[in-house]
Amino acid sequence: MLLLSGKEVASHLYEQVTQQTKAFIAMGNPAPTLAVVLVGDDPASATYVANKAKACEQVGFRHIDYHLPSDSSLEQVLDLVTRLNADSTVNGILVQLPLPDHIDSFRVTQAIDPIKDVDGLHQNNLGALLVERPFLVSCTPLGILHLLDYYNLPTSGKNAVIIGRSTIVGKPMAALLAQKGRDATVTMCHSKTKDLASITKTADILVAAIGKPRAIDASMVKKEAVVIDVGINRIADSSKKSGFRLVGDVDFEQVSPLCSAITPVPGGVGLLTVATLMGNTLLAAKQQRRS
Repeated sequence: MLLLSGKEVASHLYEQVTQQTKAFIAMGNPAPTLAVVLVGDDPASATYVANKAKACEQVGFRHIDYHLPSDSSLEQVLDLVTRLNADSTVNGILVQLPLPDHIDSFRVTQAIDPIKDVDGLHQNNLGALLVERPFLVSCTPLGILHLLDYYNLPTSGKNAVIIGRSTIVGKPMAALLAQKGRDATVTMCHSKTKDLASITKTADILVAAIGKPRAIDASMVKKEAVVIDVGINRIADSSKKSGFRLVGDVDFEQVSPLCSAITPVPGGVGLLTVATLMGNTLLAAKQQRRS
């Protein structure tokens, strides 16, 4: 069984982005700049924002963080996004999700200029992916492709099953794997799928993105499958100082003996999401300089 190290692949991606950024700046361009908007005081979101700031510094980007109070209105968030869209010194805009319940996340993500939409969530970028003309692609699915490529895991002719249909992971992941050149046969499953195990057991590549701790067990996985666990779930653990530990959507102890390859949690896909965000920000900066 091959353990697919997100840390190793992320390190490789960071090195690539760092070198490309140095070359970009050497051509007389300003350092790419990422603006991150955090609304409220969710501890996990604050940690994610701090990790993104650290990654920017690692690869040579500028970063600007905006922290709005949890009672901010939709109009206040949209006003900030509008100002960032108009700011030529900002190349990428990311609004940290989830937003407080009273703020319409869809309206916020759709207000971001598609050329600065480094999360790949604007309908223009999602639509471009479906017609196989991708520009900025959702970070987690793109990170998974980098992982598969790094470990030389083929997708052509493979049965790929994706559990989850979100616009952040499931739907773009399906579109990417089905594209010409990737050539997987893709099945997307969700909460209404009947007899889920009968479908997941056909998967040569299984991507679990449902947000339920250890929901995928050994009875649901084909022998020698490649298993990509996108889930990051907190479960109680009194032996930890924090009182919890992180597990994936896949029961790693049960499933890993069956697999040809599997991602761990933590240390897997989550690390790739931030690394891919850096690549998207550089891509956006280059496109804006050409525009």
